[in-house]
Amino acid sequence: MRVERVENMAGGEGHVIIKHLLEEKELHGNNRLFAEVTLEPGCTLGYHEHHGESETYYIISGTGEYNDNGTKRPVKVGDITYTPNGCGHGLDNTSDQDLVFIALIVPD
Repeated sequence: MRVERVENMAGGEGHVIIKHLLEEKELHGNNRLFAEVTLEPGCTLGYHEHHGESETYYIISGTGEYNDNGTKRPVKVGDITYTPNGCGHGLDNTSDQDLVFIALIVPD
C-alpha cells in the first residue's frame, strides 16, 4: 500500500497522510481516488472545488470541522460527507486526536 505525505494540501495547514487503498490500476479508470486519509492535530485539508467529479468522506476516527461549500459544520465518527460536481469542501482537525477518514473520488 502506497503512503504519501502531502504538505499544505489544497492550501491547508500542516500535512495530510494518504494511504492509497487501491491504485489506478485496481480502480480500472472508474474512480480517481480510494484512500484512507489522516489529518493529525492542527492539520487541515484546504478548501477546494471539484469539477467533473464528486468526493465522499466517511469519518472513521476523530472529530473536525467540515466546510461544505462555504457552510461549516462539525463531523465525527460515522459521519458521511458528499461534495457533488461543481461544489467545494475542506476539512480541519480541531481536536487533539488524529482525524481519519476514507476518501472516494468518482468521475461524473
